[in-house]
Amino acid sequence: MTLAQRGARQQKLAGSQREGCKIVSVISTRYVPCRKSPGRILRASSLCPAIAIWLSLVAWLCAVPAQAQSPQAPSTGGSELGQFATSPHEGSSASAQLPDPPVPGTVHGTVVDPNGTAVAGARVKLARQDQSPSQETQAGDDGQYSFANVAPGPFQLSIVAEGFATRTASGVLHSGENIAFPQITLALTTEVTEVRVEFTPVELAQEQIKDEEKQRVLGFIPNFYVSYIPNAAPLNTRQKFELAWKSTLDPVTFGITGAIAGIQQANNQFSGYGQGAQGYAKRYGASYADVVTNTFIAGAILPSLLKQDPRYFYKGSGSKRSRAFYAIANSVICKGDNGHWQANYSGIIGGLVAGGISNLYYPANDRGAGLTFENEAIGIAGTAAANLLQEFVIRKLSSHVPSNAPATP
Repeated sequence: MTLAQRGARQQKLAGSQREGCKIVSVISTRYVPCRKSPGRILRASSLCPAIAIWLSLVAWLCAVPAQAQSPQAPSTGGSELGQFATSPHEGSSASAQLPDPPVPGTVHGTVVDPNGTAVAGARVKLARQDQSPSQETQAGDDGQYSFANVAPGPFQLSIVAEGFATRTASGVLHSGENIAFPQITLALTTEVTEVRVEFTPVELAQEQIKDEEKQRVLGFIPNFYVSYIPNAAPLNTRQKFELAWKSTLDPVTFGITGAIAGIQQANNQFSGYGQGAQGYAKRYGASYADVVTNTFIAGAILPSLLKQDPRYFYKGSGSKRSRAFYAIANSVICKGDNGHWQANYSGIIGGLVAGGISNLYYPANDRGAGLTFENEAIGIAGTAAANLLQEFVIRKLSSHVPSNAPATP
């Protein structure tokens, strides 16, 4: 085979190998001298290019895994080393992001009054919104207060002092801060003084008697022994005698007594007294003596001894029937000083005693025990009639009736 034929064959083989293996290689056409082999001579055009191609392929295949593994090996070692190398940097970055631990601070200030004078002894309380325990202190003589070891954050101050209105103030304390709180001025409290005038039972009764002494029927007839206050205070002994004394010495009493004596003389009652001025004087004296003895014995002496009230207590409410029964019953019953109803021993016995005394100055024909009891019965009936008038009529005709008296139906 000629050299030209061999070259063409090798080119054909190279083309077939490229098509089968899809390997593209560059074959040099330059002759490269090769070493001699003991049995034969190797041509550069036949063996050396093939060996070069396979060596290049093997070298390239060995280089590919090395290149593929070489980035991983440094990254593995680099990551371990990077952990130690970058830890200080990462730690410093983390420490830069975390906030500093809170540091307690202090709060202090001064409490003064509207004139700027220090309020000594004011109680100052520091409270927080996080439900932590509050702190409390007392202002000194110079009005200054201070709180130490106060946790940072919002807080509220409450100031309490005697004679001043409670004052509150709020603020915010930052970490490690020393706050000089603005001066706190306390306002004076508005004192509401309530004056309650309370009378003792004796004083209250005295005031009520003064009102009763102004009560007059038709504006001039005394109506002292009627109380229009249902729960009037009981009278003591002095007040019972005072009421009896003023009743008997009232000018109208003298006038009414004179009128009665004139009627008796005109009708020639108690004929033993005779007629004329002397007879009128005896009749006048006897009538006035009846008023005085009956008023003092039945209205002062016995009521003081028996602890009974000689006054009539106006009812003014309920049905007419109940009021009429009440008025009639009060001719034989009365209210005790203890407020309970009881038999009117003062009035009944007082009438009998006064009637017995009248036997000393009435004419002989108008004396006797029977006449005394008869007059007493007439007196009880007259008292019942007078009570009916008090309950239904006289209240409307009386002046200076207390404003708190029951209204007339």
